[in-house]
Amino acid sequence: MNQSTRPGSAAGQAAAGAGTAYLSGFGNGFETEALPGALPIGRNSPQRCAYGLYAEQLSGSPFTAPRASNERSWLYRIRPTVAHWGRFAPAEAGLWRTAPCAETELPLAPLRWDPIPLPAERLSFLEGVRTITTAGDAATQCGMASHIYLATRSMQDEYFYNADAEMLFVPQQGALRLWTEFGIIDIAPGEIAVIPRGVKLRVELPGEQPARGYLCENYGGAFTLPERGPIGANCLANPRDFLTPVAAYEDREVPSTLTVKWGGRFWRAPIGQSPLDVVAWHGNYAPYKYDLRRYSPVGPVLFDHADPSIFTVLTAPSETPGTANIDFVIFPDRWLVAEDTFRPPWYHMNVMSEFMGLIHGVYDAKTGGGFVPGGFSLHNTMLPHGPDMAAFEGASSVALKPHKLEGTLAFMFETRFPQRVTRYAAEAPQFQQDYAGYGQALRRHFDPARP
Repeated sequence: MNQSTRPGSAAGQAAAGAGTAYLSGFGNGFETEALPGALPIGRNSPQRCAYGLYAEQLSGSPFTAPRASNERSWLYRIRPTVAHWGRFAPAEAGLWRTAPCAETELPLAPLRWDPIPLPAERLSFLEGVRTITTAGDAATQCGMASHIYLATRSMQDEYFYNADAEMLFVPQQGALRLWTEFGIIDIAPGEIAVIPRGVKLRVELPGEQPARGYLCENYGGAFTLPERGPIGANCLANPRDFLTPVAAYEDREVPSTLTVKWGGRFWRAPIGQSPLDVVAWHGNYAPYKYDLRRYSPVGPVLFDHADPSIFTVLTAPSETPGTANIDFVIFPDRWLVAEDTFRPPWYHMNVMSEFMGLIHGVYDAKTGGGFVPGGFSLHNTMLPHGPDMAAFEGASSVALKPHKLEGTLAFMFETRFPQRVTRYAAEAPQFQQDYAGYGQALRRHFDPARP
């Protein structure tokens, strides 16, 4: 289903509440048009484009990147981006921070927060982002940032693009409609969306229902599917389940604003129309969504505990093979069947640092309370962590039989860089001051006289 919006037309008014349509596949070369014949055939930049459109290329990689990693799309739009430009002035970034950001120092310890409540005031997505951690350096295109977003109103004639990072949306409460240059993406808790750097969008709240969730900025190479290695050709996240929107455009000549995040700062300019005016496009650099319930987990079927890397949905590689700039890992519903095995995650120290969130349910390593949906934790590089006392005692004594974990969905943003906590997060009333000592509650069981 192709969609377009035009001011004052029945089609334009209906599109705002219309369903969305998608093209399936990960990293495919897609083509889609909202008007017949808008896409040129056999060429990218004809002398004159159909319908009086402009041709514009959006490149997500250097021109000379190898074919397998070369990312670009051609957009056929009412105006080129340079015509959606105004006199930009610095804008207030609110509580959004960019690496490097050394605002505060906390003692070395595992850290955890209660959910941040939705505010009473009206906040758009841009106004409601609260940065929790940053890592690396956006200017050198390495590292990431972990945020919480709180939105209580739709963006109205307000548009945004992020020149610093690719953005991964993880809703926890409430749905989002992401109106992008490439088309419309609807996501709700249990789904994710990825918006490449440089892609313009407007974030709407269906029915104006408030929304809360997690947001990861990826300063490095684009997210891709992890290699499966000995797992083979199937399971984990399958390419066919990733969905990219069909072309949809706005033709709206109304006073608007365009905000650009560039170099860690916000810049804003007035413009006279919507920049979401792409009538047709083709290429492999485009936003997409994925339903986490379609993830097919694998695990040990006899004994022992596999590394959590088997739950990687997306990975952003670094220049070091096998070392991710970011891994996006989930812990979904699954069967536990391993014999003579401590089934929750083990105690460990890790060169990677882990920002964890909980979308719904109970996480099996933290059954003693305190980690609830909407909350989040940070276990930084080479700092110890593992199950709390309730999880350890229960898993050490339970009668082992096949058991299905149901109604649970946790995730991690895992990076090779240490994550620095922002002043906002360190001073938030939701910061659990006593969490750092959860390991001290673990009882001594050692008895040299009893094997």
